[in-house]
Amino acid sequence: MRYIVLLVLLGIATSFTVQKQKPVIYLVGDSTVKNGSGKGDSGLWGWGDFLYTQFDTTKVRIENHARGGRSSRTYQTEGLWHNVLANVKPGDYIIMQFGHNDGGAINDTLRARGSIRGIGEETEEIDNLITHKHEIVHSYGWYMRKYIRDAKAKGAIPIVCSLVARNVWKDGKVVRSTDSYATWAADVAKAEGAYYIDLNDLVASRYEQLGPEEVKSKLFLEDHTHTTEAGARINAALVAEAIRGEKKLALRKFLRV
Repeated sequence: MRYIVLLVLLGIATSFTVQKQKPVIYLVGDSTVKNGSGKGDSGLWGWGDFLYTQFDTTKVRIENHARGGRSSRTYQTEGLWHNVLANVKPGDYIIMQFGHNDGGAINDTLRARGSIRGIGEETEEIDNLITHKHEIVHSYGWYMRKYIRDAKAKGAIPIVCSLVARNVWKDGKVVRSTDSYATWAADVAKAEGAYYIDLNDLVASRYEQLGPEEVKSKLFLEDHTHTTEAGARINAALVAEAIRGEKKLALRKFLRV
């Protein structure tokens, strides 16, 4: 009898522990989400490294699994997505942002990381010059759909971000990717029923508020893509601001007041 009671109590305790596990926010993307080791290599940071400043981390945990140089395609073909997905549990959140590296060559000896432009179902078969493996390359939209569907299959909530804007200006305005990856990300998110953050436009609009000189001198160092700590903190705050605006997204309850 005592043995049965003990088993029941252990079962209740285990159930309570499981229920009390904090949900996790998994971040997947490229160097604009996590630059290098995520410790400010060469003074450059990704916005994912400062997202913790926007959340109550006693109630939710943030894991930044973004990797520099990866595209929506290579993050999957290298097994990085598989490794993240293996630990995802129901109720977790996955924030994904790709596009900066998808425009590269589909097959070369340097990176071979490009995806087919658009969101269609077309494919291209290659013998990868880097991996020396036969590969079927899909479109940017195909890979993004897979992220969303895989996340949902694990009971997680996918949130798609368009790629952050670069420090590129034309006629006094920051150049947006509305003719490509930002629109494609939005279209896929809408079709798949995922939450969408137009980070491309949010960042571009904030840069325009600050002006080109301040953006160049304070938010960037060597190139027009990778931000300083100040820039990364701004972008992280914009992600949080967008989440706060999504009334149906339960993740907003974990934001700092």
